[in-house]
Amino acid sequence: MISDKMKAVLVHYNQALSLYKSRKFAEAKEEFKKGLAIHPGDGPSKLYIERCDDYIADPPPEDWDGVYNMKTK
Repeated sequence: MISDKMKAVLVHYNQALSLYKSRKFAEAKEEFKKGLAIHPGDGPSKLYIERCDDYIADPPPEDWDGVYNMKTK
């Protein structure tokens, strides 16, 4: 069974992921941060915040399919 705390995290995560896929990286980052405020150990949210930062600094091409291309190994 999933706790109410994790349900709240998932609400923010799913909203953030939708924003991310819509190329709204700044808004997505803020939503991921809301989930982290509830559960600081949420690894996926931390990862997506880093990706949002990357795409805010250097947006993906117009034909971006949602795939993140790593810049280093």
